[in-house]
Amino acid sequence: MESDNDEIKERLIEDFRPRLKQHISVEPVLDYILFIENDQKELIRQKAKTEGDPAAANLLITAVLKKPHSPGWFKEFVDALSNAGCQLAADYMQDNLPEPEVEAENDTCVRLIRILIPSLLDMNTNQVCPHCSAKDLITQEDSEIVKTTNKGNRSGARELLKRIIMRGRPGWFSTFLDVLRVTQHRDLYQLMSGASQKVSKQSSLCLSELLLCFTDGTESMAADGGPEKADIVLRDYQRDVARPALEGKNIIICLPTGSGKTRVAVYITKKHLDDRREGGQSGKVVVLVNKVPLVEQHFSSEFLPFLKDRYKVERVSGDSQLKISFTEIVKNNDVIICTAQILENYLERSVSGDDEGVHLSDLTLIVIDECHHTQKGGVYNHIMMRFLKQKHKNSRLKKEEKEPVPLPQILGLTASPGVGGATKMEKAEEHILRICANLDASGIMTWNLGEYKKQEAKKIIVNVEDRKMDPFGDVIKKIMNAIHEHAELNPTFELGSQNYEQWVVQTERDATKEENHKVRVCAEHLRRYNEGLQLSNTIRMCDAFNFLNKYQEEEMKSKTAPDSDVVIQITRTERFLFNLFKDNQQELLELAKQPQYENDSLSKLRAKILQEFSSREEARGIIFTKTRRSAIALSQWIQENPKFDDIGVKASYVIGGGDQSVVKPMTSAEQKDVLKKFSNGKVNLLIATTVAEEGLDISACNFVIRYGLVTNEISMIQARGRARAEDSSYTLVETKNSGVAEKECVNEYRINMMNKAIEKIRALNKADYDKKIMEYQIQAIMEEKIRMTKKKQKGIKNENATELKLNCRGCSKLACTGENIQIIENMHRVNVSSEFSELFILRENSTLQERRLDYETNGYITCKDCGQRWGSMMLFRGIECPCLHVKNFAVTLNGKKISKCSKWSELPVKFQAFDYAEHANRMAPSSDDDSDAE
Repeated sequence: MESDNDEIKERLIEDFRPRLKQHISVEPVLDYILFIENDQKELIRQKAKTEGDPAAANLLITAVLKKPHSPGWFKEFVDALSNAGCQLAADYMQDNLPEPEVEAENDTCVRLIRILIPSLLDMNTNQVCPHCSAKDLITQEDSEIVKTTNKGNRSGARELLKRIIMRGRPGWFSTFLDVLRVTQHRDLYQLMSGASQKVSKQSSLCLSELLLCFTDGTESMAADGGPEKADIVLRDYQRDVARPALEGKNIIICLPTGSGKTRVAVYITKKHLDDRREGGQSGKVVVLVNKVPLVEQHFSSEFLPFLKDRYKVERVSGDSQLKISFTEIVKNNDVIICTAQILENYLERSVSGDDEGVHLSDLTLIVIDECHHTQKGGVYNHIMMRFLKQKHKNSRLKKEEKEPVPLPQILGLTASPGVGGATKMEKAEEHILRICANLDASGIMTWNLGEYKKQEAKKIIVNVEDRKMDPFGDVIKKIMNAIHEHAELNPTFELGSQNYEQWVVQTERDATKEENHKVRVCAEHLRRYNEGLQLSNTIRMCDAFNFLNKYQEEEMKSKTAPDSDVVIQITRTERFLFNLFKDNQQELLELAKQPQYENDSLSKLRAKILQEFSSREEARGIIFTKTRRSAIALSQWIQENPKFDDIGVKASYVIGGGDQSVVKPMTSAEQKDVLKKFSNGKVNLLIATTVAEEGLDISACNFVIRYGLVTNEISMIQARGRARAEDSSYTLVETKNSGVAEKECVNEYRINMMNKAIEKIRALNKADYDKKIMEYQIQAIMEEKIRMTKKKQKGIKNENATELKLNCRGCSKLACTGENIQIIENMHRVNVSSEFSELFILRENSTLQERRLDYETNGYITCKDCGQRWGSMMLFRGIECPCLHVKNFAVTLNGKKISKCSKWSELPVKFQAFDYAEHANRMAPSSDDDSDAE
């Protein structure tokens, strides 16, 4: 039993060795330790003289850990630390640890001192030293050593600063600032206090960025003259969850947002690479993320700072500036951080034989961030399915006494695996077990954080009242009902609701198939009016009006030809719709200016923001909202409101980068810029869609508001986890038809169910757990085989392209048949017939401009008869090619109308590859004619 206790104490010392080295003053500690031999003590003292205290402290720790141990050795060591004035080191040994944020702040202050050492060496050491001793920043013995060393002042100042850093418990920095003030070192006091404020606002910056802030890029030097090096120190709960992975097992680490999962992954990565190197083997680690901004975040904030001294670390994403092959990047680096899709693409290449690609056997560890996405259809699951197939092939190979293919170790990270919509415990367990099976995890590691767990953000639900009067919404509903009557439609759903939107989308789809233009165009307008109603219930009436007005302007513009010789048809229904809006336009505009009719949700949101910023010295918050349009509008509303400006609110928005929405997406560079401003305080209120909920390292917030937005339990945990600062709040503000309160209750129930399910899974004996995992893996492999068979059958493009007809979605005119379509880069379907140009109008659109290596798009094409958009004009290697978007056409294949077709891949038609040489030759004669004319 005693040997077990010794082992725990040894592990504690070993885990905290990097910290202890920095906070032990060797000479006085040796005086209090009796169980180390005198010869060994002398060696340690010599080490201190020649290489400094950190190196000597490392030798001292090795001597302390030397076996066999004398009775009471650990207590003697801790007492020696305390008696020698090394209180912070003693705290670590007694598990009296500072909070992670406090510890991080303390580390930053240490680094700041080291950065500013050239200026601080000018202090009057004889004045400062006694005050430091009186304030317990140093011991009396330290004071004597500083006096002895103080030959020419600067050497004494260096010794004093080194000992303050070595001794200092968290909080020493402000005490030292006070000493500078009292001793009339005004310049140094202002320099330090100004720098500390800058650091506090930029606490998320890495050391290299701090250096740029204060020293114009000059290298930081440690107090003992050596270069700054980063050490990884884990808390006990982090060490506990990491332990199976350090033994080489596949595991999932499930810890709350903000508890240091990524830091644990860095630690495991380092140990993995160290162990393989010590064993004479190479290691190759790939860290997978599901969002582009996370690549740079993990690279610069986590993996690079801790691993760069020993290993090559690189990052790759769609935004990466690296233009060399991913295969070469994997070969030439030890740690690669990338989006999962990039790895999947190169794993597929190795199978298809397109090029060398990457094999799973090339890798020794895969870290999967936000691993709860390892489910059917996800890219994580595609990668892991390759792993599982090979794992089971390896089992066969072993039985046949053949050499198995090496597979990497798997480490999954998540704050919440969720329950997958389960309503019963049994289904919740099954959902989590399937994720474990997909990741081949030997277990899911969690920890009751106990004293480390910060108090959860205070939860507030703000209910709203229906408008007593809503004349703006009444006018929109009047317009919608007039359209219903005109189109002979009888919806049974509440106008402005999600159910109504689903109904009108289906109505528009059916009308397109039936070539009922009257109903189709009415349904399109009804969908926009319904969105306008939803916007007026969420944001300002003027934002809803601007949205509807812009839509009408765009529709009218599509009916106006740029060439006066072309006349675009306007049907009776379209004329009715345009006039209907025009007749009500002025009334809507006037009502939108009446603040007394604004929705109650916006009023409650205004009150909440004012309260948070008025009651806090430095408020920082995030508002999560449902749509990109509402995020942009809310940001504009806050920026235009002088009351918010008066209390120091600086708002900006961050939205997604995908182009699935009609709202222009944000580039990853734009996202990064906004998040950086949020980190350094230039922005203190972020309005975001769900893109900011998961994974992104957003600075600690005082408050989080979910504005009319509640999704599932995973999103709720992620959003709530953003409120990490002390005394933080998590508020839900209802909007009409959002059902916030009810959905939140369901999510709370699911979270409790999830936690219980995880505990039940952890309580399973190993044999039962392994049996369930094996069953789910075999089932997943079988389902994958069936899915791939169906995909191959579906992927057989055996339909004749001549049997494909594309009719204009607007007027049903035949646009082209499949025989006139060719495909560029296996992606872009273009019409190659010369006659096609007579059927469309080319319109310029600056927002559409997109430049790639071989092509660019800078305009769109519309039907010459009705103005319906058909696609874009693509300039491919100097040749103009009309690129068609299938969603803009009514599709007929083999005489059968297809009701829904939004992607070309949904059509079982194989198109001929684009013949560049033929089209270039076709253009050559006309080019020659132009030259002759000149």
